[in-house]
Amino acid sequence: MAELLRLETVTSGYGESVVVEDASLAVGEGEAIALLGRNGVGKTTLLMTVMGLTRLHRGAIRWRGGDVTRLESHARARAGIGWVPQERFMWKSLTVLEHLTCVARPGPWTVEKVNALFPRLAERAGHRGAQLSGGEQQMLAIARALVTNPGLLLLDEPMEGLAPIVVQELTQVLRGLAGAATMAMIVVEQHAELALALTQRAVVMERGRIVHDGPSAALLADRARLDQWLAVS
Repeated sequence: MAELLRLETVTSGYGESVVVEDASLAVGEGEAIALLGRNGVGKTTLLMTVMGLTRLHRGAIRWRGGDVTRLESHARARAGIGWVPQERFMWKSLTVLEHLTCVARPGPWTVEKVNALFPRLAERAGHRGAQLSGGEQQMLAIARALVTNPGLLLLDEPMEGLAPIVVQELTQVLRGLAGAATMAMIVVEQHAELALALTQRAVVMERGRIVHDGPSAALLADRARLDQWLAVS
């Protein structure tokens, strides 16, 4: 498996505040990774560091073998890093179709293909961002990232605050994306069992540091470690 992304002893945060310390992580082409840990341990900050949205105190970030440590976030997006933020960041005045067409880049993921993946978006093509439900906004956030045709998709709490039926639908979508292995994924998710079932690798953070990196299936089977790291009951 060819290496796609590498973090080398990355320490980052906001201003003078350090949140992530000495994080090293390699992501291969098509690999699906669950990024787990209790609230506040630095998971979102790690994703934002990959996107270039934090202050990097030290370390290096490499993308497809090149050094992108000082690259602006928009350039990282153009290089093939897709982001689905926890806040979704809908443009209230743009329609669903406009959300997709304004960011679409050449590749296998087209507006038509994401509409087939999320039929509800096709039905609401003329609705503006402010008119969508929470579940529809999350579908649009994922679809918007997909039409940029990323090599790596970062998903920050994609199931947060959604109705169970929407969680089921999105779980099926993410399982299909992970199974296709045509792009890499890093999924931050509080539902640890769900994330582990979707992915091949599990990375656990504690107090800003990566403390575990191993097969998802092995961690899913180890209830004691799950309880220790994630407070899963």
